[in-house]
Amino acid sequence: MRAESVPGSSPRVGYGIAFTGVVVWSWTGVLVGYLLQRHPIAPMTLAFWRDLTSGATLVALLAVVRPAALRVERRHRAFLLLAGGALALLNATWTFSIARNGAAISTVLVYSSPAFTALLARVFFGERLGPIRALALAASFVGCVLVARADDPSRWTLNGPGIVAGLLSAVCFATFSVVGKVASRRGIDPWTLTAYTFVVAAGVLLPVAFASTPASGAAASLLWFGPSWHAWALLLVLVVPTLGGYGLYTVSLGYLPAATANIIATLEPVLTALWAHLLLGETLGAPELLGGALIVGSVVFLQLEPRRGEAGAEAGTPALPPE
Repeated sequence: MRAESVPGSSPRVGYGIAFTGVVVWSWTGVLVGYLLQRHPIAPMTLAFWRDLTSGATLVALLAVVRPAALRVERRHRAFLLLAGGALALLNATWTFSIARNGAAISTVLVYSSPAFTALLARVFFGERLGPIRALALAASFVGCVLVARADDPSRWTLNGPGIVAGLLSAVCFATFSVVGKVASRRGIDPWTLTAYTFVVAAGVLLPVAFASTPASGAAASLLWFGPSWHAWALLLVLVVPTLGGYGLYTVSLGYLPAATANIIATLEPVLTALWAHLLLGETLGAPELLGGALIVGSVVFLQLEPRRGEAGAEAGTPALPPE
């Protein structure tokens, strides 16, 4: 299924889509945190079920409203496998990073991804890292450090494997962004990509989740949250921000440079902190507020970037030939 081409479309459309996706996406942190705190769920088990329910839900929806979107040409299957593998590895490394480094440092490490995305986009698409985008990238990274309170030395519980896992999670996020951009240029429908990405990721995470459960009753631990219907209901609710966030982010890659979309994604920890403050009573101090202002400012600053050539591409980037 080919996505509709968007040549000449205003990049502001891409900003709107990306921002909406991040707003929806930001609820995942609140829901995941609540599930892990209130229910005895292993993190990898939750990651597996999140991917499985999200992928199955989107496949079912597409089967009803757009069955043609489920048909994938053979030449595009490698992109779906690569995107799914990147998402699965992102989930696994992110979980391991949190366990070893704590949430603060893990957030900073995974949101160093715009730098990796800029590098990969330069190699694959010829996207230039101009001064405006470079400043926005630096401001967003400093903002993430402050929002995550990684400026507090007491939060630095670093170790070798944890650092590697955290940086690998950033590389996986960057890979996911670049693969989404490639898929957009090749005409793969973004919702098709999203659906199969989650299905593949669930398949990859299944043995990982099984291996991470206790040896005693491993199958039961993997396949069941327990008798609480509340946990299962929250898992289904989690499908909405998961699909909305990843889906809209993937759609935005058809309008924006991959590095720009990834910088906008750094708004997610700011919004998650805001929801946690409003709903869970978590406090927001001066560092978090300053960090949030830097991240928001970096996204606003991107609006000053010159608009040249095709929407979502830098001038001089060769367009793919029609297929």
